[in-house]
Amino acid sequence: MRATQREQEILALLREAGSGRSAELSRRLGVSEETVRRAFQRLESRGLVRRVHGGAELAGWEPEPTLDQRMAENPERKERIARAVAALLPDGASLFLDIGSTTAYVARALRGHRELLVVTNSIAVAQALATRNGNRVFMAGGELRAHDGGAFGAEALAFVRQFRVDYAVLSAAAIDAAAGFLLHDLREAEFSRAILDGAGAGIVAADATKFGRSAPIRIAPPDRFARLVTDAPPPEPIAALLAAAGVAVTVAAG
Repeated sequence: MRATQREQEILALLREAGSGRSAELSRRLGVSEETVRRAFQRLESRGLVRRVHGGAELAGWEPEPTLDQRMAENPERKERIARAVAALLPDGASLFLDIGSTTAYVARALRGHRELLVVTNSIAVAQALATRNGNRVFMAGGELRAHDGGAFGAEALAFVRQFRVDYAVLSAAAIDAAAGFLLHDLREAEFSRAILDGAGAGIVAADATKFGRSAPIRIAPPDRFARLVTDAPPPEPIAALLAAAGVAVTVAAG
């Protein structure tokens, strides 16, 4: 395989999360770590990546904020949204919850509910709801990411695909008038699609700062979702998209 082809493969893998370790990329590509490191050198000389200890990251890429940092952004809005989502979910419901910060607030708002069956890849969600009020909490396996405590990968996807639940509560990094609900991370999008496939209704919990933002990866077509819970009415182009897709909008009370 020509070097340019190998470099393109490495760039594609780096774009999944913005960075990657030499050992992991060598395993996924079936080549030696030395081959990956040489490709890093060539890509760095062209200004496409920046080498770091043990791997490389895309040039200009900045690590995603930690879950704690995101929890501290717009907390009042997220608390209102979380209470509105919790009001939609009855005792005894079964649901998926993803790793978003707003979803973590939803888990906190659900601590008064009873006998929930919760499937998640978020350690924050599991800690909030396990061992409370007769709940059953199932945590997806795999390595926990350092910045958000989320489990991803083939093991996590295989685990959640075993379940069929009433609701999937998801977060979004951006809500666009053309593409709908978007994320920055490919693995998060893959997980979101998997839990949507196993849920009766998909609920997006996202504050109004997400309206009009951009992100590169669409979670799923808008008509795959039943409801958006937010803290302000969407602007007209987004409202029109949601209405056409049959997505109900709940605006959380102040």
